[in-house]
Amino acid sequence: MLEPEASEKFEMYSASVCPVCQKRIPMRIYEEDGAIYLEKTCAEHGKFEDVYWGDAEIYRWFFKNWYTARYVGNGLENPRTEMVHGCPYDCGLCPQHKTYTILGIIDVTNRCNMACPICFAYAGATNYVYEPSYKQIVEMIKNLRANRPWACNALQFSGGEPTLRDDLPDLIREAKKAGIAHVEVNTNGLRLAEDIEYFRKLLDAGMNTLYLQFDGLREGIYKKLRGRTDLVPIKEKVIENARKIGLKSIVLVVTLAKGVNEGDLGDIVDYAVKNHDVVKCVNIQPISMAGRARKEEMRKLRITIPDALKLIEEQTGGAVARWDWRPVNWPVPISKGMGVLKNRAYPEFTMHPMCGAATFLVVEDDGSYKPITKIVDVDKFADIFWDVHYSGIAGKRTAAKMKLLKLLPMVKSGLIRGLIKDVITKGSYGALGKLMHRLVMIGIMHFQDVWNMDLDRVQRCSIHYATPDGKIRSFCTYNSLHREKVEKKFAVSIEDWVKRTGKKISEPA
Repeated sequence: MLEPEASEKFEMYSASVCPVCQKRIPMRIYEEDGAIYLEKTCAEHGKFEDVYWGDAEIYRWFFKNWYTARYVGNGLENPRTEMVHGCPYDCGLCPQHKTYTILGIIDVTNRCNMACPICFAYAGATNYVYEPSYKQIVEMIKNLRANRPWACNALQFSGGEPTLRDDLPDLIREAKKAGIAHVEVNTNGLRLAEDIEYFRKLLDAGMNTLYLQFDGLREGIYKKLRGRTDLVPIKEKVIENARKIGLKSIVLVVTLAKGVNEGDLGDIVDYAVKNHDVVKCVNIQPISMAGRARKEEMRKLRITIPDALKLIEEQTGGAVARWDWRPVNWPVPISKGMGVLKNRAYPEFTMHPMCGAATFLVVEDDGSYKPITKIVDVDKFADIFWDVHYSGIAGKRTAAKMKLLKLLPMVKSGLIRGLIKDVITKGSYGALGKLMHRLVMIGIMHFQDVWNMDLDRVQRCSIHYATPDGKIRSFCTYNSLHREKVEKKFAVSIEDWVKRTGKKISEPA
């Protein structure tokens, strides 16, 4: 394992935006009292400070090993916008962006059947309905697929609440027809708990994964974050319905807020493991300050990635330690190595290492689990794939293949060794699926807001919104800077929408 090293106090410079006027301003990132902070000063609105990462040791470890040139991508060969005003104003994507789309997102509506106090994207808060037409959504799918050198092949339908659209199954079919291999639906689960036939239609249409809002197993959490106290049985009903229809891939999406559910992470991990026949991932999202929640309220809830890692370590009794995690760009050498071996493109996760962290839990037959780092030396594993890549691009394909022989003896579990062998030799989605059946991924993504935005991170974002204006924008800039302007351009008033459809905005249509 790569060990963290002590060093001089960390300091570097980047750029951000003023939280008030949103002008681009310089930003200092620095270490103090064992944490990483940022500070930025706007000539008009003064100085702003925030916590960047709650643990300087983990930050320096990630920075030293994964913030390097070989983990940086080259972006799109066909950017949609030119560089005129600079990042983040030309987002669309522009030539300055360094990572192409790994996951595309299309908001199919901003209508919702809930009214969460923390939501940044629902019609009741905006007082308009943003709901792209079927034709517009098909064009957005095509736009994502037109990306070069990698045609986006993973798409999330989001909102609002996308299951309020009765034509969602048909939109899933359109995505599949366009060549999208992986389609997921982001949902609060209300309709899928009540209407199993609609749920089945989504699966039959080709939905691969359900991205299920899941903030914990206590109603008190939902009272604070969602304004309701009846949601735990609804979440469990969705999982039960998934079993009934044969869906085997659910992601539990946890909005993590200080003072609300930071003490529940261990229970959520245990719940995912116990239900690993259908739950394949827990995705933890520390709350960001986007939307209608006031700045003063959100600052009290700020929590960072290493804070979450430590909480999970404590709440799992050390079973999942903070050093069992790797940054989200760790798979880059795997993609590059497999690319030269199979002579085909694989998605390269060239994100900024501070965007997120992940680990995999290997679930044993008796229901116990251990992090994959206890079974595989993941860092040596990655180094071998770097060797494979460099040998391959040097024209030494036979040598590259021989280097793979070093991989399997490193794996301590016979079952996992066989599954990894299938992934390497077959290099297929099916082989990866068999391996994932024994694994539960735990991931943490900390999305940015105008207070902690780092434009170095923005330019390496791989999660992008497609919008009806023909543009593709990074997740954090869209939600913090561009969403309202784009939506209003294509929105109608709630009154006009209700008059046209004869429905309430919270009803399926």
